[in-house]
Amino acid sequence: MSVTSSNLTLLTDLYELTMMQGYFEKQENEMVVFDVFFRNNPCSSGYSICAGLEQIIEYIKNLHFTYEDIEYLRGVGIFSEEFLAYLHGYRFSGSIYAIPEGSVVFPREPLIKVIAPIMEAQLVETAILNIINHQSLIATKTARIVFAANGRGVMEFGLRRAQGPDAGVYGARAAMIAGCVGTSNVLAGKMFDVPVMGTHAHSWIMSFPDEYTAFKAYADMYPTACTLLVDTYDTLKSGVPNAIRVFDEMKANNVTPRKLGIRLDSGDLAYLSKKARKMLDEAGHTDVSICASNDLDEYLINDLNIQDAAIDSWGVGTHLITSKDCPSFGGVYKLAAIQNKDGNFIPKIKISENTEKITNPGNKTIYRIYEKETGKVKADLICFADETLNPEEDLLLFDPIETWKKTKLKGGTYTVREMLVPVFINGKCVYDSPSVKEIAAYCKEEKETLWDETKRLFYPHQVYVDLSDKLYKVKQDLLNRMNIIEE
Repeated sequence: MSVTSSNLTLLTDLYELTMMQGYFEKQENEMVVFDVFFRNNPCSSGYSICAGLEQIIEYIKNLHFTYEDIEYLRGVGIFSEEFLAYLHGYRFSGSIYAIPEGSVVFPREPLIKVIAPIMEAQLVETAILNIINHQSLIATKTARIVFAANGRGVMEFGLRRAQGPDAGVYGARAAMIAGCVGTSNVLAGKMFDVPVMGTHAHSWIMSFPDEYTAFKAYADMYPTACTLLVDTYDTLKSGVPNAIRVFDEMKANNVTPRKLGIRLDSGDLAYLSKKARKMLDEAGHTDVSICASNDLDEYLINDLNIQDAAIDSWGVGTHLITSKDCPSFGGVYKLAAIQNKDGNFIPKIKISENTEKITNPGNKTIYRIYEKETGKVKADLICFADETLNPEEDLLLFDPIETWKKTKLKGGTYTVREMLVPVFINGKCVYDSPSVKEIAAYCKEEKETLWDETKRLFYPHQVYVDLSDKLYKVKQDLLNRMNIIEE
């Protein structure tokens, strides 16, 4: 489901279309393999969370050039009538494999693999990257915030600070996948069937003659779930005492709310929450929860927990919805193989003086290796698509860059899971997207497969992403051939 009904076929960079026309006129429309991957975890994290696959599926299903699209491209003045005629009948006919949404993922491994005629594969590059980069970034940032909250609920409050409606809605979706318990975004709640949450603003308090009257009016309207914002004037001298007065009256009138709470949105949250907790408890309101907001991120939440702040839940906005400290995910889309006339995929490689920018060639898949005893991730192994692993056999893993770093897993001590699943086969969608709630439940299980050392906020352990021996040798052979310069 899209925020708008806009046709997204032209959500592409111009050079995708100019290259398509070049392929159309100058060479065969060869079958190719493109990989979507990223080079570094955002936010200094030890892992990432992939998200956005459902929107990619919707995009591919609806991909077509309307009459208006063709007329616009004709007006650009650089496309031939023959090429425009081809576009008019365009439909995606390729295959797409992807790691399921909500999975923990690591650098350099394909999150998505596109196998299609090169013109088709080239067209979808920009939109796929746009979707996967945004939602994976917000999901990864959210996972870190949820980890810092240490079991206390995190609510997504970022809509007004998001970079536009789409970012607000799909950012909320990614946040719910990665562990938020609710969102303030009503449209996201409707679209994705997730809980919506919120209280009231300072303007509500200011519009009444006094704070107590504002609180009482709100409690009268919402007696079953009443959370009062207590920092409009003076948190401890006015806000909390007036909230207690209203809660006392509700108790005296035998109102039994499902949830009572106060929200702190400014000041020293550690100090104020502990003082407020003491005041509430002494007044007999031990069941009243304390929610905190105000420019929170994982680092501040972690510090507040270290200070034993009496905060039961967190409302996180700007830093979550924008991933403020790391505003991009860095996913790329690279050619990995071209099919020859015999139907075999010939590996292709991009080389660079920067080691991390050298690509992994070929038509590939990913196997996740788990320690059998604990169920924790040991490593991911990138292999050619036709390679298989037998977990009953010994497995030697080695770092593809620092090759002297090796680990030998004894047969029977590990399990294996192939991560890439078919999404489109020959243009037909073969994948049913789970609901956001189902993806969120799966993501929670996925995070449990990580070692604590990988989840920590500071200097996390990086999970090894290795290459099979066969893939490593092909890569080295290509590098050696590319590096031979004839005098």
